[in-house]
Amino acid sequence: MTERKPPGVSFESWVDRQIREAEARGEFAHLPGAGEPLPDGLDTSYDELWWIKRKMAREGLSVLPPTLALRKEAEDALKAAAAAPSERAVRRIVTEINAKIRDMMFKPPPGPPLGLKPYDVEEIVREWHAARTD
Repeated sequence: MTERKPPGVSFESWVDRQIREAEARGEFAHLPGAGEPLPDGLDTSYDELWWIKRKMAREGLSVLPPTLALRKEAEDALKAAAAAPSERAVRRIVTEINAKIRDMMFKPPPGPPLGLKPYDVEEIVREWHAARTD
């Protein structure tokens, strides 16, 4: 129930009274997070998109421009190819990332340049074999 501020009562005392009465009724007793430390990052300047950023971090989402996201994906693909269990897997990984690189080279999105060219599949396979014989 919302109670209106009576005339002639200062706002501060009216608010204080509302809080005291709610506290006496136990309305603050079981609030989520009550008694826990405040989350990290509260000492920084205010960011009106804080909740979006926190949700994206929780969901594992990225806000990188498409070209930068593909650079990261290409870097991860090379690591995956180096750790692949077979030559066939190496070829599949490199072929898939090359298709994405070519696609972005011919239809560049707005943003920073890609700065990548398709990888030489045979060279990566040779490096994979060399790493296995050392």
